[in-house]
Amino acid sequence: MKSTYIIGEIGQNHNGSVDIAKLIVELVARPVREEVFNLDLRSMDAVKMTKRDLSEELTTSQMNRPYNTPNSFGKTYGEHRAFLELSDEQHFEVYKYAKSLGLDFIETLCAKGCLSLLKLFTPDSLKVASRDLTNLPLLEAMAETKIPIILSTGMAGKKELDDALDVITKYHSDISILHCVSQYPTAPDNLNLNTIRYLKKHYGQYRIGFSDHTIGISAPVVAVGMGAEIIEKHITIDRRMKGTDQAGSLGPDGVNRMVRDIRVAERWMGTEDLYIDKSIAEARIKLERSIATKRAMKAGEIITKEDVHMLSPGDGFKWKQVDEVVGKVVTSDIAANEIIYPNLIK
Repeated sequence: MKSTYIIGEIGQNHNGSVDIAKLIVELVARPVREEVFNLDLRSMDAVKMTKRDLSEELTTSQMNRPYNTPNSFGKTYGEHRAFLELSDEQHFEVYKYAKSLGLDFIETLCAKGCLSLLKLFTPDSLKVASRDLTNLPLLEAMAETKIPIILSTGMAGKKELDDALDVITKYHSDISILHCVSQYPTAPDNLNLNTIRYLKKHYGQYRIGFSDHTIGISAPVVAVGMGAEIIEKHITIDRRMKGTDQAGSLGPDGVNRMVRDIRVAERWMGTEDLYIDKSIAEARIKLERSIATKRAMKAGEIITKEDVHMLSPGDGFKWKQVDEVVGKVVTSDIAANEIIYPNLIK
């Protein structure tokens, strides 16, 4: 059974607090259980954070523009972004906490200056945000590290993806590609999950996954059924908290249900075959039909097709075996509407 690599994205849902970030890490590591069949299921595999270099983020005019919204943490957009940024050392602290809980740690790096945190630790993977897929100098700097790279394609077509791959593969090919739509939340008609099949067909040498921005948990489960090997989803400890991404993220209950359903879906997939599973043997005997008498038959009578029909249970002759019954002699009296068993005929 293939296990999906599930990433819990913190993004900016830590609200500038290492303590909140750690609480989200704990949520990612939380065990998951399916109660009906008493299954202890694999939890999420990784947590992801985002590092920005505000000197390489937006134009000066954009950073200085007023930012007066219920989710603002500063009077200007620059002040808002600065409030939400954690230092390299704080990222390192969250990294160590995630590793102590057995999780992989992934960093989205939004500028070359963000590579400074690699002096402190080495993430398990580096993530390229959809907005930066065309930022080829950044991609080259990240590829030079030889750390595995995950690409989101939320703003990309084939050309943009191919250009990015041309840069990265000069250094290594440990690459994952996530289908993504950079609409928050993504409207149902815009999701186009069939892109997952396209990516698997045309970029099958890489791991293909899905970065989800829809409401709810259905899309990731469907994506797994379509072959996604990685699922990424925004998560938070409380969807009512201040912040632009909180309401669109999964809270604790949503995280549990999504991971549960993905892990159960992995078991659903089974093998590409048509067979009778041993788990339905009892139901098959109870519910399938066998050849039975239409009328009471006495010992010595010869059975004709007009004498039989099909009734449950299914532990007798099947209709495919009707020639093994018709024309045979009844050896013991059989009441009407009873199964004709092998020991009752000769």
